[in-house]
Amino acid sequence: MSRFHDLKFRAVTTLQRWVANPLSRRLPFQTLLETTGRKSGQPRRTPLGGSRVGDEFWIVSEYGEKSQYVRNIQANPRVRVRIKGRWHHGTAHLLPEDDARARLRSLPRMNSAAVRAVGTNLLTVRVDLED
Repeated sequence: MSRFHDLKFRAVTTLQRWVANPLSRRLPFQTLLETTGRKSGQPRRTPLGGSRVGDEFWIVSEYGEKSQYVRNIQANPRVRVRIKGRWHHGTAHLLPEDDARARLRSLPRMNSAAVRAVGTNLLTVRVDLED
């Protein structure tokens, strides 16, 4: 990773961790992804944008395998997703072969624009929903 991308990653993730995410998690209809912490075993909730298509929920991670929630998925793919205020259980799958930039065109516009603007290593994630 270049020095510029490393600085960008640190700045964005610090802002997300300490400002944006704590505020977003409190919004009742914010979409949340709940993973299990790979070290702590505790639930970790990440606000994000994505789209439900049938029994699948699609996400594009800005930083690929550097994202904490992606690292948690690698350790345990069982997740929950809160969509429109309702929790759904599912299994997450990392799809490095998927064209993440093309996928962003099918996801919510505002979130996709932010992911494209700050992301440095896009990775598609599909969650197969069970309920």
